[in-house]
Amino acid sequence: QVKLVESGGGSVQAGGSLRLSCFAAGNTVSMNCMGWFRQFPGREREGVAVDYSRGGHPHYADTVLGRFTISQDIAMNTVYLQMDSLKPEDTAMYYCAASPFDCAYSTFTVPEYNNWGQGTQVTVSS
Repeated sequence: QVKLVESGGGSVQAGGSLRLSCFAAGNTVSMNCMGWFRQFPGREREGVAVDYSRGGHPHYADTVLGRFTISQDIAMNTVYLQMDSLKPEDTAMYYCAASPFDCAYSTFTVPEYNNWGQGTQVTVSS
């Protein structure tokens, strides 16, 4: 089992930046694809960015492409989501997730991720 713990959420004005962190503990060898997802009130969770746990092939949702960057610190078992040029419509609960499957297969498919963090709130004001 893998335990994921997110941090770094908060409140920021439009145009600002935040960096989310996701620390992984436990059977991290089972993690193949790491993803960041977000959920708006009353809506289903949606993918934001994914990459292999060892990096190299990031994939982004169109809504964040060019503004968000996923990265990894392998030695620290930590995945980051750098969020720049934030917009009010980015306001959501953000979740880190791990999948044992290839990212090309998992991509943004929520059921393919079997480990989830508790979430961290991001609020962007206009």
